[in-house]
Amino acid sequence: MLALILLLQQAFVTMPEAVKPYDSCAIDNTSFAPGERLVYKAYYNWKFVWIPAGEAVFDVVENKNDYEVKVVGKTYDSYDYFFKVRDYFYSRIDKKTLYPKNFVRIIEEGDYRKFDSIAFDQVRQKAYSFNGKTRATAKMQEVNYGSCMHDLLSVLYYLRNIDVDQYKKGSYIPTQVLFDNETFPIKVRYDGKDAKKEIKELGTYHTIKVIPDLVVGNVFKDGDKMKIWVSDDANKLPLLIESPLKIGSAKAVLKSYKGLRHKLSSKIAEK
Repeated sequence: MLALILLLQQAFVTMPEAVKPYDSCAIDNTSFAPGERLVYKAYYNWKFVWIPAGEAVFDVVENKNDYEVKVVGKTYDSYDYFFKVRDYFYSRIDKKTLYPKNFVRIIEEGDYRKFDSIAFDQVRQKAYSFNGKTRATAKMQEVNYGSCMHDLLSVLYYLRNIDVDQYKKGSYIPTQVLFDNETFPIKVRYDGKDAKKEIKELGTYHTIKVIPDLVVGNVFKDGDKMKIWVSDDANKLPLLIESPLKIGSAKAVLKSYKGLRHKLSSKIAEK
């Protein structure tokens, strides 16, 4: 899911007024388990040719009171010449609420560098962020927020536990994220149960489709839509992410998985 994390950094927009309000600052984990490992392969499309660009590995570790989610994303050696990526993400997520306690982001993408370390106080609705180009130059800033708050990783695992049956097709799923010391409501549209989706080397699945709207800027054009297909079973496993870019397009495809909490019942048996 290297492409998903890199692209979601651009996908924060203001929620429309019609969105259902927040119910609480807690949700039960019914979708993932400690020991889960997901590996995604990222592709970049240039002139109708899909080029394998890199991989991202997602690991979940369980502690007494929280989960630790770690993601390592990097481009293949053959792609480093075009654009080298070495990224690390970490989130410590409260077991009782699935909201984060701590978050770390260390980015090396081409010539771009970013270090971000956040301590969340969900009770007082404050975050203490050390943000800068590197760990040595990062400066501390206190950020106040008025409701439950996620980081870039915790929000992905939170959304996997949403009961989509409470939403109608076209409805927006409400949540918000702290990103670079600013809070962003996220506009993610539930697009209903989708047709069967074939995932290379992993088979065909019944899926749920969600569409985050993208911010127009250096990466995306006006009207661009990211599309995410999730397994239609208790795991809510992201299977495929596709997104247009200003130049070309990108996608992330599930390559392998282990340690799932539930049987992957959305997979269609081969005849």
